[in-house]
Formats: sequence, structure tokens, C-alpha cells
Amino acid sequence: MTQSVVVQVGQCGNQVGCRFWDLALREHAHVNKKGVYDEALSSFFQNVDSRRSDGRACGVGGRIQHLKARAVLVDMEEGVVNEILQGPLREVFDSTQLLTDVSGSGNNWAVGHMTYGSAYKEQIVDKLRKAAEHCDCLQCFFLIHSMGGGTGSGLGTRVLSLLEEEFPEVCRIVTSIYPSAEDDVITSPYNSVLAMRELTEHADCVLPVENQSLVEIVNKIKHMSHGAKPGAAIRRDSTVISGQGGLSGAEKPFDAMNNIVANLLLNMTSSARFEGSLNMDLNEIAMNLVPFPRLHYLVPSLTPLYTLADVSVPTRRLDQMFSDAFSKEHQLIRADPKHSLYLACALMVRGNVQVSDLRRNIERLKPSLPFVSWNQEGWKTGLCSVPPVGHSHSLLALANNTCVKPTFMELRERFTRLYRKKAHLHHYLNVEGMEQSFFSEAITSLSSLIEEYHHLDATKLKLMPDAPRLCIAT
Repeated sequence: MTQSVVVQVGQCGNQVGCRFWDLALREHAHVNKKGVYDEALSSFFQNVDSRRSDGRACGVGGRIQHLKARAVLVDMEEGVVNEILQGPLREVFDSTQLLTDVSGSGNNWAVGHMTYGSAYKEQIVDKLRKAAEHCDCLQCFFLIHSMGGGTGSGLGTRVLSLLEEEFPEVCRIVTSIYPSAEDDVITSPYNSVLAMRELTEHADCVLPVENQSLVEIVNKIKHMSHGAKPGAAIRRDSTVISGQGGLSGAEKPFDAMNNIVANLLLNMTSSARFEGSLNMDLNEIAMNLVPFPRLHYLVPSLTPLYTLADVSVPTRRLDQMFSDAFSKEHQLIRADPKHSLYLACALMVRGNVQVSDLRRNIERLKPSLPFVSWNQEGWKTGLCSVPPVGHSHSLLALANNTCVKPTFMELRERFTRLYRKKAHLHHYLNVEGMEQSFFSEAITSLSSLIEEYHHLDATKLKLMPDAPRLCIAT
């Protein structure tokens, strides 16, 4: 069994990470009734016996003592991390995994990347190494951060480059929360474009999630709940809330949005955490879905999303779930992949689903999904037998699809609007080590990325239906 380490950076990264650990513990508690530290738990948790003076972890097969998350928490403000340490998850982390400051990055990528990145480089590397040393077979680093603020975008991408330097052979999967156009951080276009260059250069896979998409999904669920029959309510175990049995207390303002991202991570890691008839290794995601190194942005979609307690929204049938995964309402960025070009697609299914169900649905959907001519069979599939708590089955689709292009074009436009006037630029250039060339190089990198997607889109027009095959009379 392999292990992975989650690195959560900045306020958003730590809030999403907190939801992931809460929900992961709930899943394992639902499955692991005997209190035995098994391989499923070892993939993301250590089992530490506090009675041992050396604090060493216990091996697989023994009783659960104290579970510690395989995680590193970084934030340049103390608030969120302190909240975690005072909350129900406090026993899951210890001080050796945490790195905080008090002043924050002031919504400035340069402060996060340059100032804090340099000041805390050795401490960050030390914590990453310690986390790696506790793994028998380290397979993947998951980095969770946001793009709009200073710490998530700046220090988050500095941590990413440190991961590449220190662990070049270990897969780096990044979940990036992109700000909406109405974001209250005026400098978020600068932060996002500067971070994009780092993601393009140093990540193996990036899962872009748009704040606006999360807002729309949550609002739609609330609307469904209000429009349902009297007494209907959002299910306690739906994707959008924590569910009973989780460690968290009262819901916080962003919990609904953060839970959707946490469930994305739960489903993606399910094959690493549980058994299944068709398990998918995490490093197989990049191997199978990324044909070109820079085009590693994988659009996530998740189903079920819209599940209520009442019959107003009945449980989705299996085939409908597959259809939903390719509809724009279930994408975690505002995109319609059916009208763009697929380079490859992964389907990660949980629950009592057969391989034949997978194949039948792929064959059913294939005619409506345009794939590049040289990769018509570009599907990667995984089956995990353990469904999410409260559901019979679930599906996560990861699509390498040119539909990310409009998101990147909108970001470029917002960046250009500020940069044309050189607005707020002095805040960045006053930071030691920051030069104006960073801006021009970042926007050139983004434009080049957009152009690569544009060239692929142009080939879609040339896609011709297969010639009819000859029938041989017998």
C-alpha cells in the first residue's frame, strides 16, 4: 500500500483540508468497525502510540492508538490553523506539522512567494521531509491552495517548486481554487496569473475549481431545498454538508463550498484508501490524462451533487449519474466540456458498480463526446467498492478538455485591465526579489497556454466521422 501527504497552504487551503480530514475520518469510521489500523487508514494516516517514548508509529494490523494525518499545514496568519487546533480535529495534527506567522501576505503574491518563501524555506522543507520519512512508499503530494490571495497563491506555488526540487519522482497533484470576477481582492488577477505560471511549470496535474461554480451549486441546492415539500431538507450526508458523524461542529459560511472540494479529494483518493475491482493508482492519473506536459489542467465534475432528503430530488440512477458527470451543471468550473475537445478522461466510480456498467455507459456517451483524433480511446477508469457515506454510488470525472480555455482567457483579460494601467504594481515591485519581468513572463506563459488549447480546438473542426466499415458476408 502506498501513502500520500496533503500540503494545505493559506486560509482557503487549510479550510478545505480541514473538511477533507473530517470527512475522511467519517468514511473510515463507517467502514472500519473493528478499530484495526489497516492499509486503507495507513494511506493518509499514521497510527502513533503516545506511550512509546520515541513517538514512533505503529505498523499495519495493530489496534488504532492515535491517528495523525499525513499533512503539512502552512499559513502566514494564525487564525484558521489555531481554529483547527482548538476544534475537534486538534488530535489529528501536532506542532511538528504546522507552520504559521502572524502578519499574513496582504493579498500580495510577491510577499508570499518571495518574502515568506525565502524566510521559511528551510522550515518548510524540513516539515515536508519529516512527513515523507513517515511513509513506507510515498506516492503523491496533494497541494490545496487558492489563487486569489497572497499566501495561497504565492507561498503555495513556492511550496510546489520546493516539492519538485526535493521529491522530483513523487507525483504533485494540485487543487487550485480560482477567484470569481467579483472577488473582493482587487489584486487577485495579478496573484492568479503569477501563480498560473508556477502551476504550469511545476505541477503534474492541476484540478481547477472556480469559486463562482461552487457558489452556483450551493445556491441551486438551497433553492431546491426551499422549493421542496414542507419538511424537506438537505440530507445530512449529502455532498454539500458535513453529515452526521463528522467531527465538525456548527456549519460555517464556506463549509458548503469547501465540502464540495473535500468530496472531490475523497473520491479521487478512494482507490488509494479502499479496495476495488479496478483500482487506480494516483500516479496513473498524470500518466494517462496528460499527453503534453503543460496541458495538465483536469476539469473535475462530481455526482451526486443535488441530493435532498425528500422525493423532490430522487436518488440518481446509475446511468443518469454518468450523464450528469458530463453536463455543465456538475462541472466545478463554469464550462461545457461536451462542446469542447477531450484529450483524455478519467472516471472514478465508487459503490457496487460493475466493470460492464462502466463500459456500457462509456459506449453510450462516446458519440456525444468529441475526443482528439489520435486518442479516441482515451479513457481511464477506476472502481472502488466502498461508496461515500449515505450514498449507494458516486462518480468523479476528470477531463483533460479544452473547455478550460475560456476560464484562462477571462483571467488574462482581468489581469490586462489592471496591468495596462500599471495599477497596484508598486506594491509588488517594493518586495525584495520581485521584478516587473515576472509579470510579463507570467502573462506570456498564460497566453502560450491559451494558444496551445486554441490549436487543439481548431483540430476539432477537422474531426471526421469514421468511415463505414466493410461487412464481410459469411
